Amino acid sequence: MISSIPLSATLLAALSLTAPALAGPLASPKRGLVFTPNNTTPEDDKIWVQSPSSLTWYYNYGESPSAVFDEVPQSKFEFVPMMWGVSPDTSNITFLNTVKSLIKDKGINITHALSFNEPDLSWEYGGSNVDPESAAQAYVKNFIPLRKMGVKVGLPACAGHPEGLVWLQDFLDKCSAILSEGGSKKNCSYDFVPFHWYGNFEGLASHMGSYSAVFPKDKFWITEYNINNQDLGSTQDFYNMSAEYFDRLEFVERYSLFGAFRSDVSNVGANAAMLNRDGNLTDIGAWYLGRPGTGVDPLSGAGKSKSAALRLGLPQLGSVWLGTVVAAAVLLGA
Repeated sequence: MISSIPLSATLLAALSLTAPALAGPLASPKRGLVFTPNNTTPEDDKIWVQSPSSLTWYYNYGESPSAVFDEVPQSKFEFVPMMWGVSPDTSNITFLNTVKSLIKDKGINITHALSFNEPDLSWEYGGSNVDPESAAQAYVKNFIPLRKMGVKVGLPACAGHPEGLVWLQDFLDKCSAILSEGGSKKNCSYDFVPFHWYGNFEGLASHMGSYSAVFPKDKFWITEYNINNQDLGSTQDFYNMSAEYFDRLEFVERYSLFGAFRSDVSNVGANAAMLNRDGNLTDIGAWYLGRPGTGVDPLSGAGKSKSAALRLGLPQLGSVWLGTVVAAAVLLGA
């Protein structure tokens, strides 16, 4: 059982430094982009790299860089490849070979890689739906060799519920067992621990406390987070509190807000989006890029398209832990 003492201490420390909604932290080198491209408003894609922008890295749920950012040097806007899920053949090394090719053939300095996206969730909820044994087999084939090449790799990013940590610990046990076959005992190796969160700030702080208890010496990447389906004031307060929190904590190495899209296609609520219906930066969008607030209401503008969930034939989801359902559907060809 995880002790409640570190959780309470973490939570109280975080809450004691609540930031007002209009005075949030600006630029931070920790911030990255969760890139979810679309064909309806492709002009929005360039917003995230227009100067001034504090974003230093991005991922797109895939193994290859997004062409829209080809003109931006890797040294300024680092692409981090992801192996989103696992094929039926767990010995498949397509991801490994692709990353090797990016490095050796295309000269792209890949320094970090992300493994499986919400493997603890089913397809229905946007997860990659991978059991710990299969994930461990694929991880050993694709990510252990990358570590030997000097690429820093992250553990699978589980959803923000207690069962995610249970899944992750089972994965680590099975990964270690595979590496120990036929020889001395070896532990599963990794460089950082990603996870996701959708919900209020108190829950975020508590969830981070749970992870800190299990991984007390590791660096964290919060690769998806937001507060979903809340009023504007609460959403802005959450953004400012969480950004200040992440920037202050040394063990938080990187973080990426899920919200780089227009409010009329947001599946986490209009106020959580960084663009209004016309593609203009909201306060949160501007703050995240390191700029002063814009005063743009997320619900303003005429908009161009129907909901992303409806466009992809998906249900409108209002629960927490569902941030990647749209991205997952895109990757699966919905």
